[in-house]
Amino acid sequence: MTSDLKWNNRFARLGEKFYTRLQPQALPEPFWISRNQAVANELGIEESWFESQDVLQALSGSGVLPGSDPLASVYSGHQFGQWAGQLGDGRAILLGELQTPSGSMEIQLKGAGKTPYSRMGDGRAVLRSSIREYLASEAMHGLGIPTTRALCLTGSDAKVVREEIETAAVVTRTAPSFIRFGHFEHFSYNDMHVELKALADFVIDSFYPACRDAPNPYAALLEAVSERTAHLMAAWQSVGFCHGVMNTDNMSILGLTIDYGPFQFLDAFDPTHICNHSDTQGRYAYNKQPNIAYWNLFCLGQALLPLIGEQDQALAALEPYKAIFPAALEAKMLAKLGLTQAGPDSTALIESTFKLLAANKVDYTIFWRRLCSFTPQSGHEPLRDLFFDRESFNAWALHYSELLAPESIGLDANFRADLMLKNNPKYVLRNHLGEETIRAAKLKDFAPLHTLSDVLQAPFDEHAAQSSLAGFPPDWASGIEISCSS
Repeated sequence: MTSDLKWNNRFARLGEKFYTRLQPQALPEPFWISRNQAVANELGIEESWFESQDVLQALSGSGVLPGSDPLASVYSGHQFGQWAGQLGDGRAILLGELQTPSGSMEIQLKGAGKTPYSRMGDGRAVLRSSIREYLASEAMHGLGIPTTRALCLTGSDAKVVREEIETAAVVTRTAPSFIRFGHFEHFSYNDMHVELKALADFVIDSFYPACRDAPNPYAALLEAVSERTAHLMAAWQSVGFCHGVMNTDNMSILGLTIDYGPFQFLDAFDPTHICNHSDTQGRYAYNKQPNIAYWNLFCLGQALLPLIGEQDQALAALEPYKAIFPAALEAKMLAKLGLTQAGPDSTALIESTFKLLAANKVDYTIFWRRLCSFTPQSGHEPLRDLFFDRESFNAWALHYSELLAPESIGLDANFRADLMLKNNPKYVLRNHLGEETIRAAKLKDFAPLHTLSDVLQAPFDEHAAQSSLAGFPPDWASGIEISCSS
């Protein structure tokens, strides 16, 4: 069964200055924790493939899938705003690239052992962080947000030392490419311009072919990446997602959400919320993410400058971000409000909504889901109950109703409700849901993981039997601290 996969391994053909070939390190006595048949189907992998003991071993670091070419790539980057120098895949090993019905997809093991880039680490991932990444990537996909995906999750009773002793796990994740901004920074800062050009040409030819016909293909690449990143940031902000570690080495050249560490979906709306306990300066707070993304793009522009040539062209390639992000975010917020026409009044409503939610510390996801039932004629009680400042809510509701009235002419109420239900998820991966799942998994109870994963893959559906997963977070949830440790 393992020989049926069709490998291409284009990244490996870039040359050995881009990576180190190595074999994963075996996870002793591995066992399945979860197998994602939805992702497998997209890869053209049948369910019976997972029944092979060889597959379990290979995806846990023991043995190699025939045709794969395992390697760890080298990159550099800015971490928390400071140049960190050489980094690289410290606990990720790229098995290779598959030819699938969905196009070329890279397969990568995260947590499969030490690499030359592990930087004092052991190359392992713990069960806790692996479950969070597995769930987060599928939750984001369910929300329609570009992301890496998770094919499966394996575990072991092998001990791993972090702040405490934990057990090891391996996530098998997929993406069209795992190339980051930091890959370009590495070759640019080390004056390896031949390799820089080879990498840029590879990315253009593989993922941005339209850039090849531009007067300056490398400036066009920077602009295309800026556009994708702008749309990604709008998607994050609209659902209340905080990444936590937006270093340049954690930014995908394809505009994907990548490297789920201390992420969080907002509970009570706080625009200054910091989800990463290690981020003592608040660099990656929720409301700073769009500007940080632009800063990271500027770093990418600096890295590409030897190829672009003129600094003015690089700056011009970044300029569209400033218009695309706010327009994309406004479009998403209009859909969440059930409005189809943008204008000064709707812009003011969006701003006042954010201010009202922040002032009342309203649960972000529950507010938007309850808003789907709002009509000018309704009593608004389920929604009003979320606010302690009732007068401010009443004023806001009146403003909202006034905007709905002119739009309602010729607009079916069911159409608006359907639009809102498709843009306001009932379920997101809250910290306490992840924590409860992790606690069960530590006791070898993986049923909650499977249930939560199924729900998060379709977060806009009702899932009446699992409605408790859409409830308010318990009081203890506010005490959960997520750091870069994994």
